Formats: sequence, C-alpha cells, structure tokens
Amino acid sequence: MSLFQMFGFGPDGWGSALLLGALLTVVLTIAALFTGAIFGGLVAAAKLSKFRTLRAIGDLYTTVFRGVPELLVIYLFYFGGSSFVSTIGKWFGADGFVSVPPFLIGAVAVGMISGSYQAEVYRAAVLAVARGELEAARAIGMPVHMMARRILIPQVIRYALPGLGNVWQMSLKDSALISVTGLAELMRTSQIAAGSTHQYFAFFIAGGLLYLVMTSISGRIFGRAEASVARSFRRSFARN
Repeated sequence: MSLFQMFGFGPDGWGSALLLGALLTVVLTIAALFTGAIFGGLVAAAKLSKFRTLRAIGDLYTTVFRGVPELLVIYLFYFGGSSFVSTIGKWFGADGFVSVPPFLIGAVAVGMISGSYQAEVYRAAVLAVARGELEAARAIGMPVHMMARRILIPQVIRYALPGLGNVWQMSLKDSALISVTGLAELMRTSQIAAGSTHQYFAFFIAGGLLYLVMTSISGRIFGRAEASVARSFRRSFARN
C-alpha cells in the first residue's frame, strides 16, 4: 500500500481517523483548560487569602499536581475512579468491574494538572495589578463586583494571557497521555494505525506533524489575542 493510500480518505486510508483523532484532542484540551480554569481560580484565591489554612491548601494542591508525573495522575484517576465506581455499584447490586468514561477522566485529570499551573498564572496576574487602582476604587465607594468587573478582571486577563498560552500548549501535549485509557485521540489513533499497517515510522511522524500544526495554530491564536488585549488597553489609556 502506498503512502497516498494509507493517508487517504478512502476505505483503506487512515486520513479521516487521524483528523478525527486530532479534533478529539482539541476538544479534550479545551475541556481540560476550562476545568483547570475553575480549579486554578479557586486555588489562586486560596493562595491569595489572608487565612493560613487556605494558603496551605492551595500550596498543597500545586505541589502535588506539579510534582507528581502526569501519567501517574491519569492512572490514579482512571483506575482509581473505576474501582471507586465499581465499589459503589456493588452496594446497589451491580456485578463486575465498571469503567469510567475515558473522555471525562481525561478532561478532569489533565484539567487538574492544568489547574495547578493556571493557579500560579492567575495569582501572578492579580499581584501585577497596581494596588493604587484598587485603593482608588475603594476610596470612591465602588462596589466589589464593579471593581472586579471594571478593574481587576480585565487586567488579570491581560497579564494572564501569555501564561495561559503556555498552559494550553502543555495541556495539548499532555492529552496524548490519555491514550493509555483507550480514548481514540490523536496519539491512540496513530498507535492503532501504525500497528495495523506496521508503518510505525510513517504514522508516528504524521501524528507528530499534526501536533505541530495544532500547537502552531493555537500559538498564533493566543498571540493575536494578546495583541488585541494590549491594543484595547492602549486605547483606554489614550482616552484617559
């Protein structure tokens, strides 16, 4: 079989499967990034809290999820989650091993890893906001929700965007580890195609090229977002 036939979109080609795997990788990474944003925002708030207990919890979260290998976290969530669900199922009369959805576990596991890095990005962004602006808003009696909407959140987004771009790229590559759960994302699809055709070099190179395309496109998107936010801030300062 020629390379054109192997990577084609015909009945014997793997082109459609690889593209679907790449699409699933992107969707999984988006889900993980939003999951990480929730955890990261909560952990950042905890680390910025005046309460020592909350700061300790935030430090523990980032230490664990940044220090433990990503693959081990995925194994713990997938097999540990399946064992937990199976145990609960036995209480209600279910028999045998109950597996958890690989996509859900992948989004949560990669999301919580992503959240440990996003927490530091958000914390640094909050600390970068000029204290004088917040104090001036309090001095004129601006409500907390309005101060957050007009001053804090826009500037946090501006300062956090470069770091979030790096976290996205990291999560995109970490999504390849979800292949161990059997989810047919890009890495798993490349493995199946390589095993079926015995063309390991060709399909792993193709998978790597698709990852490069995804990281390059997403890098440009984040770059344009950063430039757009920077222009909006320059215009607002010019008006003032």
